[in-house]
Amino acid sequence: MSTPEPAVSEFKSKSGLKRVVSAVGYSIQGFQSAWKSEHAFRQELFVVIPAMVIALLLKITALEKLLLISVLLLVLIVELINSAIEAIVDRVSLERHPLSKNAKDFGSAAVFLAITIAAATWGVIVLPLLR
Repeated sequence: MSTPEPAVSEFKSKSGLKRVVSAVGYSIQGFQSAWKSEHAFRQELFVVIPAMVIALLLKITALEKLLLISVLLLVLIVELINSAIEAIVDRVSLERHPLSKNAKDFGSAAVFLAITIAAATWGVIVLPLLR
């Protein structure tokens, strides 16, 4: 018996440097799309960018700066994944369905948790500097 060949998408045909260049292009398109169509992503960027500048200017260790910036980027990462989930759900059907609601609510909860982690991290590192 022969083993069946794994299903491979026709979009996965690039390799090497061409794949890396394509991946960067797709990422840029993803950022542009998120900026244009996702209000939450834009709102979070308006907080994240100034906060990253503040993190770099604070008199703290390089590791603390990295941690403050990383948790901000985590919020954006989770927001992008949440937006992807919402787009897939809407692509499958715009009909209201409990499973669709669950998928969207789970994504929203993940964003909330990422924001909570960011806020806690900033509180632990930055609040003592204000005393």
